[in-house]
Amino acid sequence: MQPYGVNQLRKMFLEFFESKGHLAMKSFSLVPHNDKSLLLINSGMAPLKPYFTGQEIPPNRRVTTCQKCIRTGDIENVGKTARHGTFFEMLGNFSFGDYFKTEAIEWSWEFLTEVVGLDPDRLYPSVYEEDDEAFQIWNQKMKIPAERIFKFGKADNFWEHGSGPCGPCSEIYYDRGEKYGCGSPDCTVGCECDRYMEIWNNVFTQFESDGHGNYAELEQKNIDTGMGLERLASVVQDVDSIFDVDTLKALRDHICSLAKTEYGKDAQADISIRVITDHTRSVTFMISDGIIPSNEGRGYVLRRLLRRACRHGRLLGISGSFIPEIAKTVIEGSKDGYPELEEKRDFILKMIAKEEEQFNKTIDQGLGILSEMIAKMEEEQAKTLSGQDAFRLYDTYGFPIDLTKEILEEKGMDVDEEGFHSAMEVQRKTARAARGETNYMGADVTVYESIDPSITSTFVGYENLSYESDITVLTSEHAVVEELTQGERGTVFVSETPFYATSGGQQGDTGVIRTENGEFKVEDTIKLLGGKIGHVGQVVNGTIRVQEKATLEVQAEKRALSARNHSATHLLQKALRMVLGTHVEQAGSNVNEERLRFDFSHFSALSAEEIQKVEEIVNEQIIAALPVKAENMPIEEARKTGAQALFGEKYGDVVRVVNMGDFSIEFCGGTHVKNTSEIMAFKILSETGVAAGVRRIEALTSKGLLRYYEALEKKLNEAAKLLKASPDNLTDKIVHLTTENKALHSEVDSLKSKLAQDAMGDVLNQVKEIQGVNLLAVALKDVDMNGLRDLGDQLKEKLGQGVVVLASESNGKVNLMVTATQDAMDRGAHAGNLIKAIAGLVGGGGGGRPNMAQAGGKNPAGIAEALTKAEKVLAEQIS
Repeated sequence: MQPYGVNQLRKMFLEFFESKGHLAMKSFSLVPHNDKSLLLINSGMAPLKPYFTGQEIPPNRRVTTCQKCIRTGDIENVGKTARHGTFFEMLGNFSFGDYFKTEAIEWSWEFLTEVVGLDPDRLYPSVYEEDDEAFQIWNQKMKIPAERIFKFGKADNFWEHGSGPCGPCSEIYYDRGEKYGCGSPDCTVGCECDRYMEIWNNVFTQFESDGHGNYAELEQKNIDTGMGLERLASVVQDVDSIFDVDTLKALRDHICSLAKTEYGKDAQADISIRVITDHTRSVTFMISDGIIPSNEGRGYVLRRLLRRACRHGRLLGISGSFIPEIAKTVIEGSKDGYPELEEKRDFILKMIAKEEEQFNKTIDQGLGILSEMIAKMEEEQAKTLSGQDAFRLYDTYGFPIDLTKEILEEKGMDVDEEGFHSAMEVQRKTARAARGETNYMGADVTVYESIDPSITSTFVGYENLSYESDITVLTSEHAVVEELTQGERGTVFVSETPFYATSGGQQGDTGVIRTENGEFKVEDTIKLLGGKIGHVGQVVNGTIRVQEKATLEVQAEKRALSARNHSATHLLQKALRMVLGTHVEQAGSNVNEERLRFDFSHFSALSAEEIQKVEEIVNEQIIAALPVKAENMPIEEARKTGAQALFGEKYGDVVRVVNMGDFSIEFCGGTHVKNTSEIMAFKILSETGVAAGVRRIEALTSKGLLRYYEALEKKLNEAAKLLKASPDNLTDKIVHLTTENKALHSEVDSLKSKLAQDAMGDVLNQVKEIQGVNLLAVALKDVDMNGLRDLGDQLKEKLGQGVVVLASESNGKVNLMVTATQDAMDRGAHAGNLIKAIAGLVGGGGGGRPNMAQAGGKNPAGIAEALTKAEKVLAEQIS
């Protein structure tokens, strides 16, 4: 057997299955496509799920891939053992309703023994204990003796994840020899030691599970196989672990040369070497797929891996930036299989360097703070770092939680992870709230102020949604720059743009700016002083540079929907003036693709009739299909047309006038429909007050209104279903249920009253006379406040004259009620003052009128003392 390298084995596998009629597909991105169940692709099958489920038709019924994968479930163990890693390549051959067990088993055996050259006598297959078909194929067709075929149960040889397609597995193990074994005479396939290594797994997807132990035979049976490339290489090259195979050893050696150390000489150093080796591979491949360091999602996984590698570099004594150097070796070793690594080489290295530099700026200070925290914990004999302290390290010094955990573990300590995540969630909510109240401009005004004042932009978007222009200026979030690279946020300025900038209440356009070398996603368009229009967003691919020719493309649907809502505000303003009066002036607006908001001067809430009338007028003009024309004219000429100007707005000598069939004429620089019929329909959702003399209407049109009615219809149907009615008779059903509910409430109240009376029993023998005034003070159980009031009225009537004090304990709480007759009040009794005097004894407070008062408390143990004190308080009141 030849010690083939990783790149050779990958090529051999794909070419072998191509010879068997398979389509060799390029590895899919690590970023899942239309799969919210995964953060990162973690298996060869994961990106092929649509083919297995039938959602998409595969390009071929036989497919083979070498898929790059990342798993971070046991990130804390990476480095500590030579078995664990986050990045790996998964070789796979797949059948979508084509071949099945016989071919899959035959070809796996043929590849391993005839192509790779593994010794057949050192290979051991395993099957699911109930899969007689697979056993027969191995035994009779492949001539493997029965004693060398291992049968395992569901836990080992049945692939299943909840409900859905599933099936038995057949794995192939390789005996690496006694030198890798545990020395036990019972050591065999399935032992936990490294001697018998599972290298191939054939999954026979033949059942559909309902998730409750019931299985139905699939009409289309599939094959899903997986073989770890690095694991196969470790067998073929006869090395201890994946960290010793050729491509990973090259990384390992590079790290050792930078650290001036040797692998295998020091256990702690070896941990750091393995961490850097694995994590740099992951980081390099992730960035090549467009993943950028951030504090959320995939970006946070990338940041964690990179910073963990940085910290282990320091443990090895490597000074300065070094991860980009290791990444170069990753690229060199894997570019044959993944040419995108070489294509994006500069971007990958620059992104790693920037992130490493950012972390290096704070790591020393962070390590110092953590050392102080550890010293304090040791002084207090504490073993757990608080979540708040861990979050401070993360938020201020960029320490991912697992890095803090790792450092603490070295000291025999741990961290309150739940507290950390709680603190992080508070910050995220705060950040989201802040983003809702400020825009991109908030902290970056000085960036734009530093742009050459002679730079201007011309808007050409009334007639164009796509346009070619030259990039004149680029800014990052902090400075004017010459270029922006993938992942960087910034602002693009061009000479002429079809993008409408946020103004006049209409939100700016979004879309894409493309150059020969890059693509920029426009998330907002802003208007700046000096006639500048800025396109705010992020480079999503490649690099864009100043002076490059760019194609600007506006997101057409968003523009069209925004225009419909904007045109509707013009119709709305005219309708409001018609219904409410000419005092109505626009006081503000906010229009986007989803809805419109219109603020106007008016001094009272609109009645239902007024709202209906406004809606009717607007919809009449929509149905009338009025032509919409826009014209630039001198301001004085425009005023003569009767055009409505925005109150308080400063206009130039020439203004743009938008005329909707002479029904509405306004000064306006926004984008509009060409005919009011495009608006489709108009519906007011709410009318509220926002300030003194200012009202606000929120409304929907076209697509937004259709979505609203769809949601409303769904709710109506759901409500009808819950009430076992149809939408047509839902009102009658609700009236019937309300009447029935009212009768049942009355019945319940009557029963409660009777139960309360029964619980009280005959208490009139407990009446005491306090200086000629009757007092009845009684303790009860499980009577609510309504029940106490009812009982108080009944007892007061039976007393004739006097004061009734009732206290009830229920679920650890106390309800107190005092009521007094007119005769008692004439003598000085005051229910409100009495209850104030005794409520403190039951841990509460309260008050009320002279004739009735109530209170609550939390101390049932004080009831007896409170009732006793009532006698004293009443005596003082009537003395």
